This record gives sequence, structure tokens and C-alpha cells, in this order.
Amino acid sequence: MASSTLSSSFLQLEFPSTKKPSSNINRLSFIPSQIKVKASVSEKPFPPISEPKQLTKLPFRKIPGDYGIPIITPFQNRLDYFYNQGRDEYFKSRIRKYKSTVFRTNVPPGPPIASNPNVVVLLDSKSFPILFDVTKVEKRDVFTGTFMPSTDLTGGYRVLSYLDPSEPKHGLLKRLIFFQLKSRREHVIPEFRSSYDELFQTLENELASKGKSSFNDANDQAGFNFLARSLFGSNPGDSSLGRDGPSIVQKWVLFQLSPILKLGLPQFLEDTIIHTFRLPPSLIKKDYQRLYDFFYQSSGFVLDEAERLGISREEACHNLLFATCFNSFGGMKLFFPNLMKWIGRGGMKLHTQLAMEIRTAVRSAGGVVTMAAMENMPLMKSVVYEAFRIDPPVPLQFGKAKRNLVIESHEHAYEVKEGEMLFGYQPFATKDPKVFDRAEEFVGDRFVGEGEKLLKHVVWSNGPETENSSVGNKQCAGKDFVMLFSRLLVVELFMRYDSFEIQVGTTPLGPSITITSLKRSSF
Repeated sequence: MASSTLSSSFLQLEFPSTKKPSSNINRLSFIPSQIKVKASVSEKPFPPISEPKQLTKLPFRKIPGDYGIPIITPFQNRLDYFYNQGRDEYFKSRIRKYKSTVFRTNVPPGPPIASNPNVVVLLDSKSFPILFDVTKVEKRDVFTGTFMPSTDLTGGYRVLSYLDPSEPKHGLLKRLIFFQLKSRREHVIPEFRSSYDELFQTLENELASKGKSSFNDANDQAGFNFLARSLFGSNPGDSSLGRDGPSIVQKWVLFQLSPILKLGLPQFLEDTIIHTFRLPPSLIKKDYQRLYDFFYQSSGFVLDEAERLGISREEACHNLLFATCFNSFGGMKLFFPNLMKWIGRGGMKLHTQLAMEIRTAVRSAGGVVTMAAMENMPLMKSVVYEAFRIDPPVPLQFGKAKRNLVIESHEHAYEVKEGEMLFGYQPFATKDPKVFDRAEEFVGDRFVGEGEKLLKHVVWSNGPETENSSVGNKQCAGKDFVMLFSRLLVVELFMRYDSFEIQVGTTPLGPSITITSLKRSSF
């Protein structure tokens, strides 16, 4: 009941043209994942609950692959994953080898950081969604995979992203995030326009003086400023944090994700330092405290609500910091360059179509950018959805089987045992050729008209685009907020410019975008 109320109260930030009413939270979601039953000498413990095989009509197949020799094989797999093959080829080669999109293997980092690197891999659009079903998989401490970063990096607390919906604190913290987003919804569009006006001014000035400009650098500062201003009503530049926020967040995220990142250092050095040992949290403690102090001073109204819900102000602040800096800012840092990459490569025809559609809709709305005006931009919405499909900002998903399960791919059914770790690599699931035509291509109008039916296969938010985040699931609490500011980037871009040209490079976290030309609006 609580989840239904929260979902309906948050509709102010939703997009009605593609939404379906969310279903009630599964009534079993509160049941602990493991129930211990005492048995007397004459009793036998209950066997694990299993899904009946007759639920599937597909032929059963034993899950192919194996985990090899402990320590040795995971180490060899890690070298293949990062260096010898690379992530995509690591999975493609095993699909070819096993003739299956479901198989067993190891994923980094492996021992000693992760004692158990064994996973059942799901690489198609039919098997992948089981990772969203919290009645079947447990999401406790699996946000980053087979290891969990030290809670010393989050004030000693397991923050919302690491909690399973069965844990009481999960619902309270997610409710708090919903409260903040709803309370500040009127500030999102004006603060985005203000912050990204500064970004475009920076790009234009650098283009004029240097002939090129880094989108990534300008985006980091604009994104952090936007989040602080829109969600907290605070301007980082007016605080002791100044312009240091983005760089501190980047270092802090590195300390959490380094075991599963490739930074481009010499192989022996990189694998020894960041894939074998954890970076000491003490090295980032002072910087993290600066972030914490800024958010604590800026979060008064949200912290008041936290206390009302029974959450301490300190725990609430660490969660707000994580949601803002890791989830939202991290998403902008990863996704916006990808969005610029794909639109930039779309060329003049796509740019002209977007500019005409966006400007026409805004003029029809009285010259004001509103959510209602953006609902009348089907191509713009489709372009954003397509970017999320082809380059999801969080590519790796994990979940532990709560009971014996039957998992289906397009061709076969597979049995998974209780406690096994399931792993999905989202870019393969969302580029499944059995679902999407020209699956490897960026098709800007893919989701226009009848194409909207495919939105259930766009799952960047840890759930289908056609469903809503609630306190009972693990779908991103800020799903609609992220979609809104992603659309705003495209709108602001083509309100100002007819077209733009870019150069694309690489960074450990994704593409680097250098703007080489901005053609001012001519109509």
C-alpha cells in the first residue's frame, strides 16, 4: 500500500506517453531470503522451494561452462577480461564456444578481493530480466558485483544501492529519495537551463580561443552544479567546496570501483595495484568529509524528513551524498558523453530533424521549455531512449538466486540452484538481434510510433522503461529524474544550435568528446 501511494505521488516527474500503471509490490517481497527451520531428530528440514519445470515449454539444457581451478582460473579469466580479449570479446568468445547466451564463468576481480568470482552469465533479452525480479533474486550487497566496497567509503553505512528490498531500511531510504525529488521538482528545468547555459558559454569561448573544446570537463562542472542547485538549493561555488566537487567525486568513485575498472596503466602495475588489492579508504577520507559537510549543510529539509521517518540525519546524509554523487552525477558523467557521441555521429539530417521538432514544440508551448512541451517531441524522446539502449550507463547487473530457479533464454531452459550468483551484461541484452532490428546500430527514430512497444526492452534503470520505481523494487529511484535531465540536454543543445561536430576519444569511464564546431541556430 505504501508503495502505491509513493508511486502515484511521484507522477509529477513521469512521462505519460510511454508509462503503464505500475503493479502492486509483490506481496512476498518482505519475506526474508533465507528462513531457518529447526528440526528435531525425527524431522527433516524442508527442501528449498523450486520452480516447477512444467512452467516452461523450452527444452532443458545443462548450463555450459565451468569455473576451472580455484584462484588460477579466475586470475586467467581476469587477464582475458581486461587485457587479452577485452570485456565484449570475453563474453562473445564464450557465446561462440558454448553456443549459448547462458553459461558459467568467472568475473573480476576474483581473489583476494572477491572470494567467490563464480557467476551464471545471462546475455540475452529473455534471460536478463530475472535480475529485476526481487521475488527470485536477492540484491543484498551486489551493487558492484561479486565484491562490495568498504563501508568506510560511505560513512560506515550500507547505503541504499546495497540494500535488498526485504530489508526494512530499504523502503525508508527510497521513500526519502522520492520525497526529495518531489519536493524539488519545480527547480529541475530552470536550474538545468541555467547550469547548462554556463556549459555552452564555456564551449563557445574555448572554441573561439582554441578551435576546440572538451565537453567532458565542462559537463562535469555543469552537472555537479545542476544537481546541487536543483536538489538542494545550494550553489557549490558559494561554499568552501568551490569547483572541487567533480574531481573529489571522481577520486571517491575510483576507490569504490577500481577492482573492476581498466585505467590504462601498464598491465602488471594496474592489475597488481587495483585488481588485487583495495585502495585504502583512509587516502580519500578528508576529501570525502568535504563532500559530506557540503551536503549536510545543504540538506536541512530532507534531513528533517529523514528524522520523521526514523532515519538518523547522519545516515540520511551519507545516502543523499551517494545518490547524488555516485548515482546521478556518475550517470551524467557516463551517459552525457555517450549521448553526444551518438547524436554527433547521426549527422546533419538527424540534427535538422531534432532542431525542427524541438523548436516547433517549444514555440507551441509559448516559447517555454516544459515537460508538456517535451512530450510533443517524439524523435527527441526516441533518440534518448536509443542512447540508453545502445550504451546503458550501468552495464553490469547482479543478483543471487533466492531459491532453485528455471531461467529461459530464447532457445533453452536452464536450472539454477539457490545461492548461485547471476550476472547480466546489459549491452548484450539490449542489443539482442532477436528483439531489435539493426541491433548494433544507433537508430534515432527506433522508438517513434509503433516502436514504443519496444520500450519494455530498454532496461538501463534496473528495470523496464515501461515500469515505475517503487519502494518494493530495485529500479532506480531517480529513473524519471534522469530521463528528464537527459532530454533537457538534447532540447537545450538544439534550441541553440542547428548542428555540431565532434571528435571522439576514450577514457576509462567511456568516450571523451571534443567539440570542434557549433553551428548557431538559423531558424
